[in-house]
Amino acid sequence: MGEDRRLAAVVALAQSMAAAHDEREAWRAAAVGACDALGGNFAALSVWERERGRLRVLLNVGHRAAGEEEFPQDEAYPVHRFPEITEFLHERWVRGGKPDAWVETVEGPAPETGRRPGYVHQRVAALRRRGRGCCVVAPIVLHGRAWGELYVARPAGEPVFARSDADFATVLASVVAAGLAQTERIEEARRLAFTDALTGLANRRAVDVRLEEAIERHRADGVIVSLVVCDLNGLKRVNDSQGHAVGDRLLERFGSVLSLCGAILPGALAARLGGDEFCLLVVGPSADQVVEAAGELCRRAAGLELGEGVACGVASTGDAIGEVRSARRLFRLADAAQYRAKAVRAAAPVVAGREGPPDPVVRLADTPPGEGNGERRRFRGRHAPPE
Repeated sequence: MGEDRRLAAVVALAQSMAAAHDEREAWRAAAVGACDALGGNFAALSVWERERGRLRVLLNVGHRAAGEEEFPQDEAYPVHRFPEITEFLHERWVRGGKPDAWVETVEGPAPETGRRPGYVHQRVAALRRRGRGCCVVAPIVLHGRAWGELYVARPAGEPVFARSDADFATVLASVVAAGLAQTERIEEARRLAFTDALTGLANRRAVDVRLEEAIERHRADGVIVSLVVCDLNGLKRVNDSQGHAVGDRLLERFGSVLSLCGAILPGALAARLGGDEFCLLVVGPSADQVVEAAGELCRRAAGLELGEGVACGVASTGDAIGEVRSARRLFRLADAAQYRAKAVRAAAPVVAGREGPPDPVVRLADTPPGEGNGERRRFRGRHAPPE
């Protein structure tokens, strides 16, 4: 491959990784781009798991042999079966050496790579077993540490990778490392954008996104969507009498209780909406299951050393609450139920739609702004997502 074509291949690899939206897309862009750039018919991306002493395959692309999955669940190899991992990804690099790529063939290491000849190790056996003639292996270094490796192979009968191909693979591995670092930054930014910093729970933004998606599923397929909205009692008293550091501990402890109760319900999203308000978003389980989990939440919250329990409201499309065509309406119903629980100092959750017609919670939630007895001011949009 000429210099111009190799430069174009590097640019294409960098661009495809930059366009990736998540880790899997980035892995695929790395493997496919390197495979095309080196003229291979198979490529794999693997990560070095130091704590487990193994090389774990993240992705296989191209012409896969029997038993090779695209995104394998359990394809991993103990490091002691690959002595070159330690040699090339750790020892030489730590001592100041450059983590160069190398070539393997069905006859063993290519002599010009500088590897020790005269032995047949795991990679050579794997080449023969899978009908491949040669491979080039390029270490990936990320944040100053060996991260893993890029592996590209050609079938038996094709020209063997040359030393120049190994040098080019080293360049490609550097481009891949830069792309992986960018993906990590994006993933971290996404995590921070949807996570409450104090409790580690999801935040309001995450709930809004997931609830909109859930309501779409409800409208399309009738899936049950439920919301549990909680107001932690006594936080102001704790803050005023013992300080905000103690109040933060109360919020953290309640967040742990919420997560524990949410774990009862498959796929539940536990979130802090802000201040002393939390919620569980549940998609799939029945309304009765959600109410049972909410009851357990109330019981556990009442047993916390700090605070004064929790006011808890539940709204579920599985109950008689009328048509729910927007996330806003379900939020208002759950919030109205929570408001009623707080007003009557209920020790158990108040559930919208379960007090018979006309249900006071449903009536409160559906009261147009400016009407009613003043309680309606509660719903000036503090929680509700846009219609």
